[in-house]
Amino acid sequence: MKGARRGHTLWLAALASLLVACTPVNGTDAAAGGASSTATIQPAGGTAESAPRPVAVTTAPPSRPAATPTPENPPPVTSPPDPAPYAINLYREGDFVPQFTFDWCVAASIQMAHNLIDDTGGGTWSDRVQQGELWELARARSSDSFNGANPFGWAHVLTASGMGPYSVVSVADYGVALQTAARAIAETGRPVGLVMWSGRHAWVMSGFESMGDPAKFQDFRVTGINVLDPLYPYGSQQWGPSPVPNSLLTPEELATQFVVREPRRWSSQLPAGYLLVLPQAAA
Repeated sequence: MKGARRGHTLWLAALASLLVACTPVNGTDAAAGGASSTATIQPAGGTAESAPRPVAVTTAPPSRPAATPTPENPPPVTSPPDPAPYAINLYREGDFVPQFTFDWCVAASIQMAHNLIDDTGGGTWSDRVQQGELWELARARSSDSFNGANPFGWAHVLTASGMGPYSVVSVADYGVALQTAARAIAETGRPVGLVMWSGRHAWVMSGFESMGDPAKFQDFRVTGINVLDPLYPYGSQQWGPSPVPNSLLTPEELATQFVVREPRRWSSQLPAGYLLVLPQAAA
């Protein structure tokens, strides 16, 4: 019986030690406080004080694959950017040249076009003798009943002088004419000739301002036009005063002198419209 008691006692002691090992270290009941997100690891033969700090383990949710656009789930629509203010002006101080006679507006405009294109700063065309020679060249390549220089002679001399190619264009709509001239300046970096006073006078358009870059917006809106009138400061009693060189005119202001070319003014196969001596992109 003593041997049996002793065996029974040892069995109870072993059971007690197992119950102690299963008791929570912090002495609280897990059921009362909820499940713990940390675990305390106690090495064999050590104490809770020598165990490492609890380590929190966070499991990231699985990533969702990107949604594939379908008719029921179309991709988001992004709005195109709004047109922003845009401006370009080729004019520099000294580019303006007056016409030395009341007939030489085309020749003076050719001189100014050269000055606007030439960025060396040392080749300004402004000589009176040269202006007369340019007028004779343009007149020799023109044909009209007034024996003067017309837009075709103007475009020919610009091209022959190394500033081309240039061509004469008639545009029926005023707004489209401004867009055409502005886009040509932006694309070529060269000025545009404006045939003023229903075909009687020549100005140079050196730049413009707009809402929208012509390279990015097909329907940009021209809001200002930089002009050079070789007749400055005289102007015309019929058409109005000459603007100061490099003036920025509104489309409404320019429209008082830039009007549809009168078909009877000179012989041409071009339809009536706003005439431009337009720079073309080099081939």
